[in-house]
Amino acid sequence: MSSFEQVAEQLRRFSQDRDWNQFHTAKNLILALVGEVGELAGEVQWLTEEEVSQRLGEKALADEIADIALYLIRLSDVLGIDLSKAIDQKLSENSEKYPIDKSRGNALKYNKLN
Repeated sequence: MSSFEQVAEQLRRFSQDRDWNQFHTAKNLILALVGEVGELAGEVQWLTEEEVSQRLGEKALADEIADIALYLIRLSDVLGIDLSKAIDQKLSENSEKYPIDKSRGNALKYNKLN
């Protein structure tokens, strides 16, 4: 069992124990996820890169990142998506889209690479 599966099981129990499955629809989880990403962005908005670097170990950032991960894992579970497998597939696809020799050192989108 992957760590994603273990966390998904914990979240499933957490939700069941509180009778929250009725609220954990795909749409609601997506909107909650977007909200958490916004909260993370709010933690660093208007800061310089140096100021962000100085905050990297702060609990507030770790909490927001954890919230994002939890909602993403819960959403994947509700949709029946094997997150580990989806990540592996996406990394493989990205490796093909962004070959090292064409992508190294630039931020061009795959369709702009020569």
